[in-house]
Amino acid sequence: MKLTRRNRKFVVGTKKKITLKDVGSLYLKNNENITIVNKNKKKEYDICKKSWGFYGTPSLNKRLTKFGYKAALVKNLKFNTYTILIVDTDKKYNFYKYLKSQSIFIVCWFDNKNLQNIEKFFKIKK
Repeated sequence: MKLTRRNRKFVVGTKKKITLKDVGSLYLKNNENITIVNKNKKKEYDICKKSWGFYGTPSLNKRLTKFGYKAALVKNLKFNTYTILIVDTDKKYNFYKYLKSQSIFIVCWFDNKNLQNIEKFFKIKK
């Protein structure tokens, strides 16, 4: 694992009012996991490097919800892009406010019901 620090800042968003600060890069080898923990250490988020790519989230219907997060597929209307956002369930008001300010709408939440519907839609065989 190698952590490099940078002081790069850049402006993003539909109105260019959000400044992001790049605080570094983390390089993982295959089968290494990184856990991101919030300040009170009660909520976690894992990313795991595999030979074929990454597990980009913990399991959507188990560990993610256990740590107080929900995943949503959203579309940015201005840029015509789709993104999966991870939402702190205690901060939904801030999330909806952000969506409105950035012309983003929710396509679907990745909750149990919607995950089962997606599975049925694609006729995934078990």
